[in-house]
Amino acid sequence: MGTLGPMELILIFLAILLIFGAKRIPEIARGMGKGIREFKAATKDITNEFNVDDSSSQRIQPPRPPAQSPTPRESSQSSGTTDKA
Repeated sequence: MGTLGPMELILIFLAILLIFGAKRIPEIARGMGKGIREFKAATKDITNEFNVDDSSSQRIQPPRPPAQSPTPRESSQSSGTTDKA
């Protein structure tokens, strides 16, 4: 009961032939082929996008510690004035 036999397939093909005609069947098949190709391309793009996101997150490095600032110089040397009192 689960599979289609050769007689059922022939009847389905004849019904399609009678409904659409011999000239329209190749057009329908081409349209279905284009649709399937576009669907596969879209799913491939989506999986590639997820793979790129996964690989880029692995390249993230932890932040570096902040650079130490140089020791402050005496105010008289940096400002150019001298304290003579």
